[in-house]
Amino acid sequence: MIYQISHETSYKYEHGVTFCHNIATIKPKDMPGQKVLDYKLKISPKPTEISEKLDFFGNTITRFSIQQQHSKLKVKATSKVLRDYTMEPNIYDSLDGQNITLHQAHYALNGFHPELVNAKQFILESILVAKITPEIRAYAEVSFTPNRPIFEAAYELMQRIYTDFEFNTAVTNVATPIHEVMKEKKGVCQDFAQIAIACVRSVGLPARYVSGYIETLPPPGKEKLIGTDASHAWFSLYIPGFGWVDFDPTNNQIPKNQHIIVSYGRDYYDVPPLKGVIYSTGKNKMKVAVDIRPAV
Repeated sequence: MIYQISHETSYKYEHGVTFCHNIATIKPKDMPGQKVLDYKLKISPKPTEISEKLDFFGNTITRFSIQQQHSKLKVKATSKVLRDYTMEPNIYDSLDGQNITLHQAHYALNGFHPELVNAKQFILESILVAKITPEIRAYAEVSFTPNRPIFEAAYELMQRIYTDFEFNTAVTNVATPIHEVMKEKKGVCQDFAQIAIACVRSVGLPARYVSGYIETLPPPGKEKLIGTDASHAWFSLYIPGFGWVDFDPTNNQIPKNQHIIVSYGRDYYDVPPLKGVIYSTGKNKMKVAVDIRPAV
């Protein structure tokens, strides 16, 4: 499937801005099962400086600064992406990957292979997945028991979050602590991904945050998925001897072609689509518009 993606972020500043410096993380990844066929980034006003590089996690980031007075900022990324999940490693093709237990995974993670060392950084606390409470650990331990396969446990955790938590855009924001989300059992895809990550890390396993998109127009006869009006988020579990496996607790499914991957991080703090600093006073208004649909 080939998708056409549009992601536009705009700001209006009450008293204008004299200088801003920003980082955009909105270019989809090139990886097995996903190929970027075209990508354009349009920024208005025109940046004084702009550069592109890979960050620590291997995501493409664009740094830009605008060194002139402006009252509006618009950042629009358009992409064409070929998605074919059958080209990715499939957990269902690996009996070892499906069957490794929590006890076995802990033993395997004691190794020092570079892949293991890289994965183990995702066991540690991060900015937004910190101070993991006993309540979160207890919630995780319902699914994760020592002799149960961790793939099976993570799948059940995904299903439980989908069932137990309410999708509600009016309850949380990017700074809402995970213990509050756990208490209220309400939030958005970002919150559900970070709750799952906290659960997985609480039992000593690596889990990372995945930022991307979901197809806006569903296939004929299918319901529209949640999370299509903005960037979407899900989580990924590292299984020693196999690799990373993605789970979408917002929609209760293992991502396939409808999920387009933009970036990986420890949590949302590492990979917001746009972040930066400005010299200004007064209020500002932000508007985000995302659209993803099959290319014609």
